[in-house]
Amino acid sequence: MIPSSAHVTELLVAWSGGDKSAERELFALVYQELRRLAHRYMFGENPGNSLQTSALVNEAYLRLVDRRRADWQNRAHFFGFSAQVMRHILVDIARSKNYQKRGGEVRKVALDENLVMAEMKDGDIVALDDALKALAEVDERKSKVVELRFFGGMSVEETAEALKVSPDTVMRDWRLGKAWLYRELSSHK
Repeated sequence: MIPSSAHVTELLVAWSGGDKSAERELFALVYQELRRLAHRYMFGENPGNSLQTSALVNEAYLRLVDRRRADWQNRAHFFGFSAQVMRHILVDIARSKNYQKRGGEVRKVALDENLVMAEMKDGDIVALDDALKALAEVDERKSKVVELRFFGGMSVEETAEALKVSPDTVMRDWRLGKAWLYRELSSHK
């Protein structure tokens, strides 16, 4: 059962204010959703990958605890940030494995809404992360839309709520962001 948005928001506000019991209750409520996000990333990972779903959730939790004074706006903001944290953990691991060397081969990455994130190889994750950073320099919101939809698995409505824009704006940014990234990733082949 997914916890109500209002209850999660109340707990986030209390946690940001330093309430330890709110932190414990919050993570008890959202743990399964965090595991679902982590599983989405980890599903189909290389068999030699030492990072497991639980380890990814635990590492993300440690990084989120460091942000306890964050100004959490709502459930969507929290899960969007959680997805971003998990993305950064996986990119850090991929970079540390040295899969993507300067001038190395970059493959095309399909940005399909139904794509399972973890089907990507480590080098693909790094290439996509680099392209998202480049997109953020050009248009921060489009980069955020792609990140929340692709990495976070958020719906159009959840993304709109997290970014405080209309669903039509999300769809427009999603289409344009995907096209920009496709061109960027294709040009580095």
